[in-house]
Amino acid sequence: MTAPLEAFITITGRSWNSHETRVIARLVRLLVVEDDIKMAALVRRGLIEEGAAVDVAQSGEDALWLAASAPYDAVVLDVMLPGIDGFETCRRLRDDGVWTPVLLLTARDSVEDRVAGLDGGADDYLTKPFSFAELSARLRALVRRGQRERPAVLEVGSLRLDPATRQAWRGGEAVELSTKEFALLEAFMRRPGEVLSRLELLEHAWDFGYENRSNVIDVYVRYLRQKVDRPFGLDSIETVRGAGYRLRADGGKT
Repeated sequence: MTAPLEAFITITGRSWNSHETRVIARLVRLLVVEDDIKMAALVRRGLIEEGAAVDVAQSGEDALWLAASAPYDAVVLDVMLPGIDGFETCRRLRDDGVWTPVLLLTARDSVEDRVAGLDGGADDYLTKPFSFAELSARLRALVRRGQRERPAVLEVGSLRLDPATRQAWRGGEAVELSTKEFALLEAFMRRPGEVLSRLELLEHAWDFGYENRSNVIDVYVRYLRQKVDRPFGLDSIETVRGAGYRLRADGGKT
């Protein structure tokens, strides 16, 4: 790095434990993944001064091992790493079932890079130069959010759906869906096994111009069944009388 670190990080005196910010009652454990030793040390020092416990990894491979073996509250992940980069590291974390919130940190600020990072499973994105106060605030928000499963590609039984590429599959066969059909299927696949009311489905896929009394949901559920179930001899979208519809948790039955 040719520029001084101060050009990349602006540090203020604000602390997680000061009267200006929300107090975190328990010790927060963070993982910083940064191959630049001086940058990693500076970020680590600032976070420790705010009351966090911080581990440092200098490669994506090390980050994968540490994240799988310790219960971190959040990960600060640099994109430009030796070996596997931050994008691939994040994807592998999600593939391994590690749902710790990830904040990508990088000098690459193009829209394409931000989209690639977020679609790869990251929760937030901060570009260099950055204010340490902003980094700290974003991490506090991620810690409050906590860990929850949010795969980049949704899978329910043999159904798969990729919100980023707008593609869907039944087994190994691609299924062509309209925009509304895709939105409905996504709503079902984000809550498999749960009964979704017509109003919930309407709010997910349509604007406020549609009235709840409309039968548009019934029509599009029929369209979905014709595309994701019947050609494959399956029955995955169930009608729950008086309540709405439910996607079977197993993705369908013969």
